[in-house]
Amino acid sequence: MIAAQELVERALTLRTVDESMVIVTDAGEASLRWAGNSMTTNGVSTSRSWTVISIVRDGAGARVGTVSSSSVDPEEIAAVVRASEEAARSARPAEDATDLIAGTGDTGAGWDQPPAETDIGVFGTLAGDLAAGFDGADQLYGFAHHQLHSTWLGTSAGVRRRFTQPTGSVEINGKRGDASAWVGAGTRDFGEVSVPTLLAQLSARLDWAGRTVDLPAGRYETLLPPSAVADLMIYLMWTMEGRGAQEGHTALSRAGGTRVGERLTDIPLTLYSDPAAPGLEYAPFVATAASSETLSVFDNGMAADRVDWVRDGTVNALAYPRHAAREFDAPVAVPGDNLLLTGGGGASIEDMVARTERGLLLTTLWYIREVDPATLLLTGLTRDGVYLVEDGRVAGAVNNFRFNESPLDLLRRVTEAGATEQTLPREWKDWFTRTAMPPLRIPDFHMSSVSAAR
Repeated sequence: MIAAQELVERALTLRTVDESMVIVTDAGEASLRWAGNSMTTNGVSTSRSWTVISIVRDGAGARVGTVSSSSVDPEEIAAVVRASEEAARSARPAEDATDLIAGTGDTGAGWDQPPAETDIGVFGTLAGDLAAGFDGADQLYGFAHHQLHSTWLGTSAGVRRRFTQPTGSVEINGKRGDASAWVGAGTRDFGEVSVPTLLAQLSARLDWAGRTVDLPAGRYETLLPPSAVADLMIYLMWTMEGRGAQEGHTALSRAGGTRVGERLTDIPLTLYSDPAAPGLEYAPFVATAASSETLSVFDNGMAADRVDWVRDGTVNALAYPRHAAREFDAPVAVPGDNLLLTGGGGASIEDMVARTERGLLLTTLWYIREVDPATLLLTGLTRDGVYLVEDGRVAGAVNNFRFNESPLDLLRRVTEAGATEQTLPREWKDWFTRTAMPPLRIPDFHMSSVSAAR
């Protein structure tokens, strides 16, 4: 297998069309599973995926062809380049056509470095701490996953960029009789993951489930923990695309324009993405194999800067690639690969419980789906622990519910936001792990029906 950098240069040298781009990603993955207080499987894998994007200019327009491969045979590079160019020649004109980002030919820091590698040793401390937990009475199940994706981007316009993205997570389910509880954490390298702390949280939640209370559907004062907040805010960010809002298709639309500038809450909450956020870093440049409403292949190599989607309680930005930004006279904004919500107070979830006369404390949300794009109404289920809070303490576990809520409406109705902390979203973990959120107090969270789900 030739080096990724050599693959990029060979493919660009073979170009016969106006312009081309090459993206190569070398991935290393390690995983660990356990069930019923025993380790079950572990494994390490490596893989390569690469894409050639060819552009044929035709007057003011451009046609784009994209072909991807997982082959590691250098003899196949020419065939992939030719297939990409043929696809471009037969494609329809690209709606997002614009000039390419220019580069200086300077490869920059790290371009010549080999791909980053992981191995099963990354779980050394975690596995040892889990082994101690296996000696307890509660049954533990779970999964730990670590990935290192090294990506190289090269273009015929001179761009040469490289970035290695670490992504890690651990999830632990604890079971005691009929009760189930979940904890999880996102991480870059597992160095800061405290398994004893996670296991203590599990044990406390299973203790709470020693008493059960049946409650009907309805609206309840509800404390959303950071994980649940992350799942809802991620969906909001995914919806914040400029073209859809401008054309009246989304909950960020309003007559004659968008909701940018609309105040949602007097609490100075800021929802943002930032490639430089400590511990949550992501690639500071665009490298996409396909265009969408929020990303364009013509923007490959462009800097990805911090974007405040909501600033101090007010809708502040929507995602626009360069061509859409020019069309709608809006600032360019690149969707982020992390999401943070700040601006709350310093309260922990425990502090907020202590100030609650009667309400619900959630653990996680599950099976979230969109019901109404016009209002961003979502439905989903609670899972692995809903608890009744009375007179400032957790009084027991209650049944699960189906909920119907819009994250936009939740921001309009939130009455308290606590301290922001790094968290792992439960629902979207397979796609999005880098988040930091506060707990939120919602005075009237809508539990639309009782669910039999556990």
